[in-house]
Amino acid sequence: MTSWSDTQIIDGLEEVWQSILDATVDLDETQWRLPTDCPGWSVADQLVHLIGIERSLQGHPAPKVDLVDTAHLRNPIGEMNEVWIVDRRSRTGAEVRDEFAEVTAERIAELRSLSTEQLDVIGWSPIGQVPLRMFMVIRVMDSWIHEQDVRLALGRPGGHNGFGEEVSISRADTALGVVVGKGARAPEGSSVVFDVLGPLGGRRRIEVTDGRARPVEGSDSTATITLSQQTYVRRFGGRMTLDDALVAEGTELSGDAALAEAALSALAVMV
Repeated sequence: MTSWSDTQIIDGLEEVWQSILDATVDLDETQWRLPTDCPGWSVADQLVHLIGIERSLQGHPAPKVDLVDTAHLRNPIGEMNEVWIVDRRSRTGAEVRDEFAEVTAERIAELRSLSTEQLDVIGWSPIGQVPLRMFMVIRVMDSWIHEQDVRLALGRPGGHNGFGEEVSISRADTALGVVVGKGARAPEGSSVVFDVLGPLGGRRRIEVTDGRARPVEGSDSTATITLSQQTYVRRFGGRMTLDDALVAEGTELSGDAALAEAALSALAVMV
């Protein structure tokens, strides 16, 4: 997995948060309430979600609200996220953006004040017990994925090929062993190649050997999935259905088509 310095991680987080602010300049309330690819969430809700996480990391208690509409929630983490959104639904988009700017500036200052030893401290994260710096890498990915939700809803593309997308693609790469082995149930001796098209793309080959699926160099493949950088990361993030990914520009399956489709289906595994 790619290794980044503490400065790169914090600078990258600031870069993504600023890009979200840039994407939401001068929106009217109709734009703030546009639906996004996250079920039940508007553009404003996307920012509130990020606000809630950062406020929680500052030690703020979660709002006490009753969750009435829970059909789109899949797990306790989803419920935990939703209380912040319900609590701030009455705020204008501009008010939400102002709080987002405030809390992210505070968090960047807090993170820059931490020592290497403090960033080494192991604690809870969505991927288990990890050093704080690794949790901040996950925050970069999560923030960038939600930035793209916002930009797609608004029709304001941007934020591509920077640190946020680099981190998100790296996280997708890390998951490929599980995707091919456990998700697609690729048989012993087979290999699946993900050929990702774009500046941050490249060839990823996963081979099943001795019952384990892992990256192994090689020129052959049992199945190959060619897809754009955008499709790769959006499918990983669960933002694109399998059917949409199959017909997206740049997508092509070759070799064992059933295995290739099974691997693409299993790719939606974020985080």
